[in-house]
Amino acid sequence: MIKAQKLQKWTYFALGATVLVLFVLPPVLPAYIVILLTQSLIFCIVAMSLDLLVGYTNLGSLGHAAYFAIGAYTTAILVTRYHVGFAGCLLSSIGVAAGGAALLGLLALKAAGVYFLLITLAIAMTLWGLIYRWTSMTGGENGIGGIPRPDLGLSLNLVNPVYFYFFILFCFIICSIFIFLLVRSPFGRTLMGIRDSESRMKVLGFNVWLHKYLAYIIAGAFAGVGGNLYAYYNSFVSPNNASLSQCLEIVLMVSMGGPGTMIGANLGSFIITFLKNLVSVYTKRWMMILAVVYVLSALYAPEGILGLLKQFQRQRLKAAQP
Repeated sequence: MIKAQKLQKWTYFALGATVLVLFVLPPVLPAYIVILLTQSLIFCIVAMSLDLLVGYTNLGSLGHAAYFAIGAYTTAILVTRYHVGFAGCLLSSIGVAAGGAALLGLLALKAAGVYFLLITLAIAMTLWGLIYRWTSMTGGENGIGGIPRPDLGLSLNLVNPVYFYFFILFCFIICSIFIFLLVRSPFGRTLMGIRDSESRMKVLGFNVWLHKYLAYIIAGAFAGVGGNLYAYYNSFVSPNNASLSQCLEIVLMVSMGGPGTMIGANLGSFIITFLKNLVSVYTKRWMMILAVVYVLSALYAPEGILGLLKQFQRQRLKAAQP
């Protein structure tokens, strides 16, 4: 009982510290830190969308950055060429990313295991090549720049880093609520059943393929939301948004924090975003550092940081027993 109370206190302490950092401190933090927090929240949305596949459905996708890039380019094209507002760009990014996932998911879900991994990676690399070569639409290697911050019709100027941060925080909270309700719904419970035993779910009469397909589309849609917000955040999109390094970064965010937990995906997003930006200040070989981090996490924390903490807690409780 005492151990459980201590664990509960630490949980409340961690939650309170998180709320303090996310809601109270940004107005007094340096602008650079606020920018990194903003970027982290955007990738939290993308990482949680991938976690729907990796952690809740056991579909290890290596090419999830494809739908992130689709959302980013959809917004960039609509804003710079057709001057579409934020709502139109957001809905279009979600629709195009979900439509792309619906189409490409028919191909990807014909395989399983390692073959599914390779197909999803091939999809992302094909999209990268298309973005790189379709210069008239995507700008090619020059990308698309000059994307202004969204105009919400309010008195707040989102050019201000702090105001834009709270706008992204609001979007993050909304997406987190939707994903939380999804994984707690009967549909989400079914996905977890498929993750634990696909054959058992088939015997029970569930349409396993359809559930996987719908999860793939939903994950693509939320990645499109992340792409939409990233285009406004960065004011520039390029083929790098669908590159191999971008794909692996998103996978690393989920695996480092702990798949199958929304908190783990968020934790991994903050760690990788800050690590990437801080390390890149001192060396151009930051990808090598991320690779070392991935290898170490795979060796010593295969279930992510949260899994490591849970294992440590179990060992402490076991050692405390008489």
